[in-house]
Amino acid sequence: MRLILIGPPGGGKGTQSKYLIDQFAIPQISTGDMLRENINNNTSMGKEAQKFMNSGQLVPDSIILDMMQKRLNEQDCNNGYILDGFPRTIPQAEKLDYLLKGVNQQLDHVIVMDVPDNLIITRLSNRRSCKGCGQVYNLIFEPPENAGKCNNCNEELYLREDDNPATIQQRLTVYHQQTKPVIKYYSDQRLTKVIDSKGTIDEIRSDILKNITS
Repeated sequence: MRLILIGPPGGGKGTQSKYLIDQFAIPQISTGDMLRENINNNTSMGKEAQKFMNSGQLVPDSIILDMMQKRLNEQDCNNGYILDGFPRTIPQAEKLDYLLKGVNQQLDHVIVMDVPDNLIITRLSNRRSCKGCGQVYNLIFEPPENAGKCNNCNEELYLREDDNPATIQQRLTVYHQQTKPVIKYYSDQRLTKVIDSKGTIDEIRSDILKNITS
């Protein structure tokens, strides 16, 4: 099963990815993880990427695609994979198609997690992080046992800058600008499965499975 997972910040991608990884015995591949691995292992691609990152520039698509090609040929990808956070633009999607054709692979589905912006803002602005151990809570879904205190270390919980409503709205604006064209690109190929992601974790999981296995 070869999948792309697209969704807004706080849309539930991470939660559903964990289930899909176990269900289909496939890895989740993110560009961030690939970059860190290549840099930590001091590979030639990692050294090249580091030059751009050190100068505050985006790592070029050509380097990302080279890393992606190497990663997709690793043994744990034999049963498929979940691509997370890539592609983000039409040129990246086109280059990914070219790469997959070169290794005689094709995508099965592009899962689009559809969540209204107002619900995302509510979800994320109710997240609280522990100053001590970093544990994350949600005041709606997983509140701490004692208000404002971590269950694990009893340190104070706080609202991260990333979870501030104004910051969340800015992230959502960027997400929509970047991903709408990509979603249309894959929709034109009849690959997209749009998942109503307003419900419970189990409801969303069931909907994903029904859409990709039917």
